[in-house]
Amino acid sequence: MKKQVPFLYTSLLYICAFILFLEWIYPVNQIGEVTNLTVFILYTLFCFFISMLHVKWWISVPLKGFGMLFIIDALYLPGVFLGSEWLDYLVMEISYNINALFSQHWYELTPTFRSALFLLLIWMLSYLLYYWFIVMKRIFVFVLLTFIYLSVLDTFTAYDADAAIVRTFIVSLVALGMSNFYKLIDRESIRFSWLKKAPVWMVPLISVTLFATLFGYATPKFDPQWPDPVPFIQSAAENAGGPGAGSAIQKVGYGTDDSRLGGGFVQDYSTVFQAVAKNDHYWRVETKDTYTGKGWKKSSEPSFQPQQNGNISLETFQDSVETEQWTDTVSFQGDKSLKKLVYPYGIKKADMPKDLNLLLDSKFGEIRPERNGGAANPAKYSVTYEKPSFAIDKLREVSGKDGDFPEEVRERYTQLPTSLPDRVGELAKEITAQDDNRYDRARAIESYFGRSGFSYQIKNVPVPEENQDYVDQFLFDSKAGYCDNYSTSMTVMLRSLDIPARWVKGFTSGEVIRTGDSTDDYDVYEVTNANAHSWVEVYFPGSGWVPFEPTQGFSNLADFHMNMDEPEQDDTLETPETEEPEQEPERMPEEEAASDSASQDDDSGADGFQLNWWYVLAGSALLAVSGFMVYRLRFRWKTIFLFRKLQRNKDAKTFQDAYHYLLKALAHDGMPKHSDQTLREFSDRVDAQYNTGAMKQLTLHYERMLYKNEQYPEQTDELPQVWKQLMRQITS
Repeated sequence: MKKQVPFLYTSLLYICAFILFLEWIYPVNQIGEVTNLTVFILYTLFCFFISMLHVKWWISVPLKGFGMLFIIDALYLPGVFLGSEWLDYLVMEISYNINALFSQHWYELTPTFRSALFLLLIWMLSYLLYYWFIVMKRIFVFVLLTFIYLSVLDTFTAYDADAAIVRTFIVSLVALGMSNFYKLIDRESIRFSWLKKAPVWMVPLISVTLFATLFGYATPKFDPQWPDPVPFIQSAAENAGGPGAGSAIQKVGYGTDDSRLGGGFVQDYSTVFQAVAKNDHYWRVETKDTYTGKGWKKSSEPSFQPQQNGNISLETFQDSVETEQWTDTVSFQGDKSLKKLVYPYGIKKADMPKDLNLLLDSKFGEIRPERNGGAANPAKYSVTYEKPSFAIDKLREVSGKDGDFPEEVRERYTQLPTSLPDRVGELAKEITAQDDNRYDRARAIESYFGRSGFSYQIKNVPVPEENQDYVDQFLFDSKAGYCDNYSTSMTVMLRSLDIPARWVKGFTSGEVIRTGDSTDDYDVYEVTNANAHSWVEVYFPGSGWVPFEPTQGFSNLADFHMNMDEPEQDDTLETPETEEPEQEPERMPEEEAASDSASQDDDSGADGFQLNWWYVLAGSALLAVSGFMVYRLRFRWKTIFLFRKLQRNKDAKTFQDAYHYLLKALAHDGMPKHSDQTLREFSDRVDAQYNTGAMKQLTLHYERMLYKNEQYPEQTDELPQVWKQLMRQITS
């Protein structure tokens, strides 16, 4: 028969169940459309509290049901609670949703009905978890499911489960320890009265939990051993379901659908290509020219023209710009395929496999490899390019919004939607009020974000509502985002000043994974999905399209210089060629089928782990103190255990073990039995030392039992208390 476990300890175990269940609820706010998560958490607390109090079912069912109706009424139902209008609306909701269920129109279920189902699920699980944790004490399966649930969400959604995993580990370890302790108590039929007086039994459990947590946090972490499954799943299901299918959760990488920007995404550090290059530079792919208020699109269908012998007739800057010629080699990894050429600024020629032809859309800067009339992606190719160096003094010769450039450029690259709020243009004018030339105005807007309280962020980035403008939301509401937010905002503000600008997509230079052996050797760069990026190009008559980098933590890798034969000018805004920024490069989401998904970017490249020795020292000290306490109290623990065993078992073997342990405790206390002493002589010595007659009484019983096999029931019931009192004197 199992002993009754005290309410205090069952409550602690059930609180652990409640905390673990909350880890299932927290992500709902990010991966779903729940806007009142606090209400559901309060209802969870209400249900768990009723279950913990062991309330009878005929009381708990009405209480939980009334709480559920109260929440539904507060969130959705009109009229007075339980009034005629309230009941009519409730009946209408029930009938409508039942029809939707039977007709299998799941997306037509109303928020009221979905919330009711969610509350009902919480109600049921509050009982099930009580049964699993308290009644059956089988909690490992739920703990395992919680870890799997959090891992899946962290991998395939925008939810960051790092902290949740740590919290779950701590709570699970405590709950498993308590559960197994209760099982031991039940199996050994130990009473709990001693536990009420000795809560020290929790010290080892808490100490081990804290040490394991600190040790796990402080020790180095292995890099991922398996490739990220997200890109594989995405490539396997690309365009599945057609337009409008999918969800708002976005995957990382280079994508083509930029019609609706915003929202978080899942990280991806898988390699796209490697480049053997002399210089670090951005890899260009294409541009887009029409801003819709929600994202970017192309003003017309691409018009591709064949390129002869690998020569590329794309001009992004004019011949007057100083250049240096270089050749880079690009190698795509595995099954990665963009069906588009990645290339440096100033590309002149691409050496491709003989069976590939190149097509160029000069309007949007897209180069497409083609094989037998279909898009292809070469595994390896070389590009020859002229690396530009822009003269700042020449760029400053172009006034703020004037310039000799084609009218087509003005029309295409100063386009803005009529719905753009006026305050966007007013902010642009305010930022550039002190500047009288196009270069300084572009640099003023480029540097505005870094000095105005904006933050680089890849999680919880909002998607604009139907009546919101993407740029306006970023500039005045959220002030948090990644490269798409920064580059789009700079482009739109420049256009509001009638300065031609366009939005560019591609990749940052990536990370150097192998350096050349000498100054003449090339470096090997690894470019991942995390390096997908967007930036801005501004048109300057006489120079062409000049790149700018507004995203915080990223530096413009284009080369700028001052002509030394010209009068010296203030160059406080000059951007020299810089090394790859220390901040992790960004990435953009791969193409999604969801109507509200878009290309994004991200931090990339995990920083090297630095071992925090303070955590190691603190954990070691805690473990040492815990071990010392357990060692110091070892006689007390064993005394408690043997005393309970003496009370349960009246046999000779148990008493013999207890008596031998008594001799061991006396020896530890400085009173060992000498080899020339009899047990009675030794007992007299002990009694004299501790001023008691207990040792003699225990010794006489031990001799009768050992040599004569005699036991007296009246003494057997008394001896455990005598033994315990003497042990207390010895160990105190």
